[in-house]
Amino acid sequence: MVNPNRGSGGVGFSSAEFEQKYDRPSKSQLKREMTALQELGEQLVAQPKDRVMRVPMPEDVREVILECQKIRDHEGRRRQMQFVGKKMRTLDEEEIAAIQKMLDSWKGASKAETAAMHALERWREKLLASDAALTDLKADHPQVDVQQLRTLIRNARKEQAENKPPKAYREIFQILKQLQSAPSRESDDEHDETEEE
Repeated sequence: MVNPNRGSGGVGFSSAEFEQKYDRPSKSQLKREMTALQELGEQLVAQPKDRVMRVPMPEDVREVILECQKIRDHEGRRRQMQFVGKKMRTLDEEEIAAIQKMLDSWKGASKAETAAMHALERWREKLLASDAALTDLKADHPQVDVQQLRTLIRNARKEQAENKPPKAYREIFQILKQLQSAPSRESDDEHDETEEE
């Protein structure tokens, strides 16, 4: 049976009558924005207190975030996170952008720090696996105390073999960390070349 309200026949409604112009965002767009602000709030709650104190934001928002960090009860924390999301929605676009920029800069710094730590851990594993690695390290960092490092490597190998606490293993890491912050021979050579020019 044909529906008399459809089609271009004279009876019924034309589709133009149902078209509306919306000046505001759709419900799904609003939901996406709310979710993004909630996630931004969660990232702030996950940061240490000293970092949260440095983020440019209104004091009332900061207080809600710091309060959420103190709550250990699961349900209480969930409710407080909802409140954090609500407070985040009171921020204007510039404040949100400033917060996001700061969080992004920390992510970049942490990625670089993590990569540096992994590089040091690889060096430590090389030193424990092969005596030749100590020669390579000495070539890059002539200031290294080879005798001290050789003793620590021997002790770390012994610790691993006897399943003892990794005291020497950790000390090797600390020495490598100090060497990383000191200028290497390559940068000294580059510096000498620029002085000669």
